[in-house]
Amino acid sequence: MAGNPEIDTTVPHSARVWNYLLGGKDNYEVDQRAAEQFRAMFPQIADIALADRAFLGRSVRYLAGEAGIRQFLDIGTGLPTMDNTHEVAQRVAPDSRIVYVDNDPLVLTHARALLRGSPEGACDYIHADLREPDGILEQAAATLDFGRPVAIMLLGIMHFVHDDGEARSLLGRLMDAVPSGSHLAITHATLDFDEGATAQAEAQEDWNEKSANPMVPRARDGIVRFFDGLELLEPGVVSMSRWRPEHTPWGLPDEVAGYAAVARKP
Repeated sequence: MAGNPEIDTTVPHSARVWNYLLGGKDNYEVDQRAAEQFRAMFPQIADIALADRAFLGRSVRYLAGEAGIRQFLDIGTGLPTMDNTHEVAQRVAPDSRIVYVDNDPLVLTHARALLRGSPEGACDYIHADLREPDGILEQAAATLDFGRPVAIMLLGIMHFVHDDGEARSLLGRLMDAVPSGSHLAITHATLDFDEGATAQAEAQEDWNEKSANPMVPRARDGIVRFFDGLELLEPGVVSMSRWRPEHTPWGLPDEVAGYAAVARKP
């Protein structure tokens, strides 16, 4: 495991802001102020954070259950909260093996707490950036067998790669490294949803001016192209809250301004 880089507490960081919105305590005053300012401008951001986390649970339960996946590469995992990928997967299949990847130094300081997986499985952490796919794959190979299917989880991270061509190239490199039967799960910010879109765009612009992690929302068509060559699972690219939601007597949940999808490599 790499040494601990210096943590910059002078600018808000997306992983720490997300942690705050999810009710976590691993954040600083600068992150709290940024989160509250974003929420004041666009209150739905808290619902989006919770919907993203709920999608993680549903998608990992599907992947470890029905799809039979036993290996997960979770890139941009963020700070540990409740029901992290290894906890969800290993409840379904205790022999699941998980590698977490993140570039935030604060996440690195929590790695030991994060690495408490089941005795039957394995759990590891890599301090690296999504833009370094070859390095990620090389280090992950110490824990994962890339001759067997892997679920690559990219939740709330692709919108930090601004160039569409670079984003598709990174995805291609990752998916080329895994065999048939592997899966790709993505959540992504968008301005497609009419309700609150103007407020969201203003909050987004304000965030990009202040943050160490500026982001670019994408329209649905751009996100669909991330899955070229893969088999999109039903219901396709939809609002995060609408991807295979739990059945309730009240019908489908309200949409949130963020897309989610899972696809299989044929």
